[in-house]
Amino acid sequence: MAGQSKVEALPPWGNAIAGSAGAVIANALVYPLDIVKTRLQVQMKRSPSTADANPADDQHYSSTVDAIQKIVKADGLAGLYAGLTGSLLGVASTNFAYFYWYTIVRTLYFSYRKTSTPPGTAIELSLGAVAGAVAQLFTIPVAVVTTRQQTVSKHERKGLIATGKEVIDSEDGVTGLWRGLKASLVLVVNPAITYGAYQRLRDQLFPGKKTLRPAEAFLLGAMSKTLATIATQPLIVAKVGLQSKPPPARNGKPFKTFGEVMAFIVQHEGLFGLFKGIGPQILKGLLVQGFLMMTKERIELSFILLFRYVRQIRAEKLQKLADLAAEKARQGSPLLAK
Repeated sequence: MAGQSKVEALPPWGNAIAGSAGAVIANALVYPLDIVKTRLQVQMKRSPSTADANPADDQHYSSTVDAIQKIVKADGLAGLYAGLTGSLLGVASTNFAYFYWYTIVRTLYFSYRKTSTPPGTAIELSLGAVAGAVAQLFTIPVAVVTTRQQTVSKHERKGLIATGKEVIDSEDGVTGLWRGLKASLVLVVNPAITYGAYQRLRDQLFPGKKTLRPAEAFLLGAMSKTLATIATQPLIVAKVGLQSKPPPARNGKPFKTFGEVMAFIVQHEGLFGLFKGIGPQILKGLLVQGFLMMTKERIELSFILLFRYVRQIRAEKLQKLADLAAEKARQGSPLLAK
């Protein structure tokens, strides 16, 4: 029983694998929404008198459904999955890094405080922000390349490596792969709010419950992600603007800061322009976070059962060796005499 209690808490790599696997599955299921929300977020007016135009196909998207129809018409069904490989690679690496460091910083917090009492909301958000910042430093290049793939036309679209080389050659060298890093670091408040809210809601609604049912995990994940998205949407739009090709009105001049992107959007589209694409952004986030937490809970449970089984097998083997040694001792084994 003592060994059994030790496996209830997964090691950092176990949480990281569970989180990244859940994120990959969830994002693959709703990837078309990712394309749509990104295209809507880079759609800008050429001038105050003209309609919004999208750099990927020079079309105006009036809604999520309209965007899906026009993307399929221009690029076929494959157009809804442009940049999928890079996106899933980025999702896997980001979530692995996030859950790995989140587990570590949370464990260090409990060790330092010498308590098992759940931390307050402010501490929970801070722990999530630290984990998110570390994860972003290692994974933002993939996000830059994927955003570029999602926002160019079918004829301009290249593979993952070729797009990365294009970013390096056409912008600020290798540092171009970290374009939008400041915005990304600020945006660590998004997963911090998401997982902080998830943890708090879980502690409040399901106190002491170690494993949630799929529906419960989905509901908590969806609620927490919706709150985080509404709070951070202007920064999300600015980050996409930084990582995509500059709009025609910029004459090829890329944005340097997310503040510059936000000022440009407000000047050309008003304050509501900072919330463009929020519909598919919330829908995508709601579904992804719901599926992610639901899948992560199942994978974590599988790991716990696997570890428990391995420990049980190991204990049985040790017991057999102990019984064998005891039997030899009773028989006056010469091995023990040595």
